[in-house]
Amino acid sequence: MTNPETSSDHNIFGSSSSRSSRRSRADLSARRRSDGGYTLVALLALMTVVALFAMAVAPSMQQQAQRDREQEAIYRGEQVGDAIAQYYLYRAGTTGNFGDQSLPTSMDQLLEGIPIVGGAKNRQILRVSASRDPLTAEGEWRLIHPRTQRLIEFEQSLMFYTGSFLPQSPPQLVRLQQLAAPPIQNIINPGTKPAASSASSIDDDASGPFVGVASRSKRESVLTFYGIEQHDQWIFTPLFRN
Repeated sequence: MTNPETSSDHNIFGSSSSRSSRRSRADLSARRRSDGGYTLVALLALMTVVALFAMAVAPSMQQQAQRDREQEAIYRGEQVGDAIAQYYLYRAGTTGNFGDQSLPTSMDQLLEGIPIVGGAKNRQILRVSASRDPLTAEGEWRLIHPRTQRLIEFEQSLMFYTGSFLPQSPPQLVRLQQLAAPPIQNIINPGTKPAASSASSIDDDASGPFVGVASRSKRESVLTFYGIEQHDQWIFTPLFRN
């Protein structure tokens, strides 16, 4: 037979142990919730720092990407200018016509190349990639025709950049420059950068011989090309490159 006092003591002892165990589990659960809260706060803080860093770096990355595209545009544009010169010299040499008639009238003519004397194939004068403008999604160069307002504006910008001095073309292209680019003695105000005209959109859609190309992008540039800071004002031509 069990002693009541012993049983009572035993029950009291068992109840105290159970309460202690429950308190331990509760403390552990509280500590876990606290640790989880600290982890969440730390994660949010890290995400905030990463977001701020991304916001700070994004403009620099975008600017670098645009700079790379502009460098590629200049590289390709100069290649188109070289191809125009080669096409013109070949045509002028074979026809004896040193006027506009010896200039190309389409980009396809440059891509076709020029005949090799005594050969059955044409010599490549322009790569396919260079025939595309990297500054626009369409990739289509704007053709610059002789004696147009845009070409005159480019001459003025060159003269401003060089101090009222217009660079001469290579000797074999001097006659073309005289015909295609109206001579400008000086700019109206040497201390003021010439403003680009907005009334030359008709030139963009005109057909016929062209003496240079320019981008159709109207964005301001990161780089400067002869001091010019807008894409559609960069003209790539074999003229003025002596």
